[in-house]
Amino acid sequence: MTKKADERTGFAVMTPEHFRQWRKSLGLKQKDAADRLGLKKRMIQYYEKGDRDGRPVEIPKSVRLACYAISKGIDDFNGETSLAEAPGPDAGPNADPGDAASPAEADAPANDDRAP
Repeated sequence: MTKKADERTGFAVMTPEHFRQWRKSLGLKQKDAADRLGLKKRMIQYYEKGDRDGRPVEIPKSVRLACYAISKGIDDFNGETSLAEAPGPDAGPNADPGDAASPAEADAPANDDRAP
């Protein structure tokens, strides 16, 4: 099966099989995936089947990007700060999940060249 590319970008689009693999890799039921993506369960079913009433259904870019964010532990974004799925194990009982470092920040090396 050849991958279909987005007409504008040439980038391969997410297939129904990839979408199902994404959901299952996170251990999500269809209803859970729908809740996390802000969709109805029926849309998850259409995306996984690849068609709706005999017509092809393409997974929108916004949904593909949301899938990526969720797979990286980002559950929400307010335009400035991302909300991690849950506070880390070192967080205290009053920790704000919005204070959690993004995955990119967590992987970034510390800058020890600062002036005293």
